[in-house]
Amino acid sequence: MEHEAAVRHFAALGHPGRLAVVRLLLRHAPRGVRPTEIAATLGMRPNTLSHHLAELEVAGLIGSTREGRSLFYSVRLPEVAALIAYLGQDCGRGRPDLMPTHPTEIAMDHPFNVLFICSGNSARSIFAEAILNAAPGQRFRAFSAGTRPNSRLNPFALEVLDRNGLDTSGLRSKHVAEFEGPDAPKMDFVFTVCAQAASDECAPWPGQPLTAHWGMPDPAKVEGTDAEKGLAFAKAFGELHRRISAFTQLPFDQLERLALQQHLDRLGEA
Repeated sequence: MEHEAAVRHFAALGHPGRLAVVRLLLRHAPRGVRPTEIAATLGMRPNTLSHHLAELEVAGLIGSTREGRSLFYSVRLPEVAALIAYLGQDCGRGRPDLMPTHPTEIAMDHPFNVLFICSGNSARSIFAEAILNAAPGQRFRAFSAGTRPNSRLNPFALEVLDRNGLDTSGLRSKHVAEFEGPDAPKMDFVFTVCAQAASDECAPWPGQPLTAHWGMPDPAKVEGTDAEKGLAFAKAFGELHRRISAFTQLPFDQLERLALQQHLDRLGEA
């Protein structure tokens, strides 16, 4: 990265509001987020957000795409990667104490621990936990949690799980804090399955697990008859089943972390 570009990026990130926007968009990466959702999450006035988005776009840190009538903003990951590399390699001259090493290969000596997070932990993340734990073999151990968990599981979700022959006896809504303590299982993969969970602040996960956003619509927000609501939950279950089936078939022993990250991102966009 050229010095002038780095100065432009640092200037854009020097405002706490713009830094908050970039941090939020990175949690949704590579997907984009609507300005209305950014403003609501950050508690920011629309005109203030518009100014920050314009500054970040001019700096080259974010980009925008239009889908129908909606505008979506997303982080330009190559630019952010180049900025981080500039800090370590140019400013820091590659000092090892400034550039902690990241593993390039996936540890294959234990079953993979996988955590699925949504806001309520009553349907989508519960689906994912049950689906992955029912996968053939002993390669995965799945868990789920919520950033704002409900007191009980959604009855429509339980009905779908029962109909598909999945065990529900050990399922419960849990707060994500249960998996942040020193005695919690060390995660290899962490997936958010709703936009709210991706937007909520979480501490960095120990052990550098691979993360991805697999957001999907909340079936609990569907209105109508019980049949229509049940169909929404069945569709969410089917979509998660498809993604998780593809995830379990990835050649983990043949992929380095960067390649695997790209596969995980594509599964979230499919």
